[in-house]
Amino acid sequence: MPLYEHVFLARQDLSQAQVDALAAQATEIIEQNQGKVTKTETWGLKSLAYKIDRNRKAHFVMLNIDAPGAVVEELERQTRINEDVIRYMTIRVDEHEDGPSVMMRKNERDRKRRADREEYE
Repeated sequence: MPLYEHVFLARQDLSQAQVDALAAQATEIIEQNQGKVTKTETWGLKSLAYKIDRNRKAHFVMLNIDAPGAVVEELERQTRINEDVIRYMTIRVDEHEDGPSVMMRKNERDRKRRADREEYE
């Protein structure tokens, strides 16, 4: 089956529990249509480069999907309808990345740098 990465941005005023519920809802849509979510990553609340629908920040979530194209079409249709999602993007990939994604590794690196900087002060 084809492999996809689906990233969506949820409104900044949602709680983390609501964002997790959105990810669970997307997973449910995929699994109901004989697809499979191999990994879910929540990247957290991040600043946007520009305002989107009066939002300066957004919750970022990534899903690694193993499903046919029709399942992805249904997921995108449901995502488009949802008012809590301000942007989304689905891309087809040749293979899923093992371990944490680049964004998660970047977060760890930034935390380590902050800790090192505080240590020197």
